[in-house]
Amino acid sequence: MANVRPSWDQYFLTITRTVAERSTCLRAKVGAVIVRDKNILATGYNGAPSGLPHCLDVGCLIYRSTTPTGEVEENCFRTIHAEINAIAQAAKNGTSIRDATIYITHTPCIHCFKVLVNTGIVRICYEKEYKLHTLSPLLEYTPHVRLHKVDL
Repeated sequence: MANVRPSWDQYFLTITRTVAERSTCLRAKVGAVIVRDKNILATGYNGAPSGLPHCLDVGCLIYRSTTPTGEVEENCFRTIHAEINAIAQAAKNGTSIRDATIYITHTPCIHCFKVLVNTGIVRICYEKEYKLHTLSPLLEYTPHVRLHKVDL
C-alpha cells in the first residue's frame, strides 16, 4: 500500500490544529500558523495576553454587540484571537510576514481579516468556516488576498 503524503496545505493546517490545543478559551480552540516559503514564521492561539488571567481559570468576560445587519454577537474581552497573537509573535521577534500565508483552524473574524490585509498576508487557508458571510463586503476590495478552504 502506497503511503500518501499530505499536501503542504494539509501539513501546515495539521500543525495549526496542534497549536490550537494551547488555547485557553472556553468557547473555541483556534490556532494560527504564518508560513512563507514552506517555513513557519510565527504561531498563535486564542487566549488572554501573557501574564493575565485566562478564561480557563477565571471565566470569560462576555459582551454583546449588534452587527450592521442586526445580528447579535457575543465576544470575550479577555481573549486575543489566534491571528493577532501570531502577528504579535512575528512583530516581537522582528519577523516580516509580508507576502506570507496564514493557516487558521477557522476563517478569521472581520477584525482579524482587516489586520491580516494590513500586514501583507496574501493567502488565508482555513479548515472551518466561521462567519464567512461577514467578510463578503471586504473581499471584493481585496483581490490580492485569497481565501482557501483546506480539506484534511
